[in-house]
Amino acid sequence: MPQVTQRVELVRHTLDAQDIVALAAKLCYAGGDLDSLLEKIAANDQRGFLRKVREMGHESVLEHVSFTFLAEGVSRALLAQLTRHRIASFSVQSQRYVSYAAGFGYVVPPAVRALGPEAEAEYAAQMAQMQTWYEGWQRKLGANEDARFVLPNACETRLLVTMNARELRHFFALRMCERAQWEIRALAGRMFELCYAQAPELFEDAGPGCLRGACPEGEKTCGQAAAVRAQRKAYLARQAEAADGR
Repeated sequence: MPQVTQRVELVRHTLDAQDIVALAAKLCYAGGDLDSLLEKIAANDQRGFLRKVREMGHESVLEHVSFTFLAEGVSRALLAQLTRHRIASFSVQSQRYVSYAAGFGYVVPPAVRALGPEAEAEYAAQMAQMQTWYEGWQRKLGANEDARFVLPNACETRLLVTMNARELRHFFALRMCERAQWEIRALAGRMFELCYAQAPELFEDAGPGCLRGACPEGEKTCGQAAAVRAQRKAYLARQAEAADGR
C-alpha cells in the first residue's frame, strides 16, 4: 500500500475573472448604457478599482467567478473538514463503488514521521492490518459498502471542488490560519497560490485574518501575526519579481 503525497491542480476557472468582478461592481454604481460600460472595462486597467472594491467590503460581486480544483493524496479526515464549507460543490471518489482490494493509499501525519523510522514502520503495519480486515469483510460480505467501515481516516481520497471567489476568501481566512489542521492548511495554501496566479487583485490579501488587521482568534492566537505578514510580503515580492522576468 502506497504512502501518498498531496497534489492540487486548478482545472477550470472563470475566464477574465477580474474583469467580471469589476463589471459587476461598476454596474452597481454606474449610469449610462451597457455597451459603454463594457468598453470601459475592456479598455482600462481595473487593478486600482478592484482594490477599492476589496477595501469597501463589497464581496457579493466576487460570487460571479469560480474556481474548480482537483485534489488527490488527501485523507478522509481532510474531507470531513473540507465539506463543512457548504457554499461549494464537491465530487468525491466513492468508497462504496471503488474497491480497495489492491490496497489503499494513505496519508502519514508529519508528527508520525518526526518520531523516526520505527514509528513510520509501526504506522505502516497498522495500515496493512486494516487492509487485511477490509479484504476479509469484502470476502464475507461480497461488497465494498460495509467493508469500508474498517478503513481509517488516513485512507486517501480524490475529489473535485468548486468554490466562488467570495467563498474561497472565507475558506482561506479559516484554513490558512496557523491554528488550522496541517493537512487542510497545506491544501488551502496551494489553492491560494493557484488562485493568486490567475486573479491577483481578488486574492492579494486573502488568507488568515491577521493579514488584514488584528488576529480574530483572540486569546487563542498563535502569536505569529508579524511572521505571517512578513511571509505574505515576501511571497508577493517573489511573484512580482517573477512577473517582471517574464
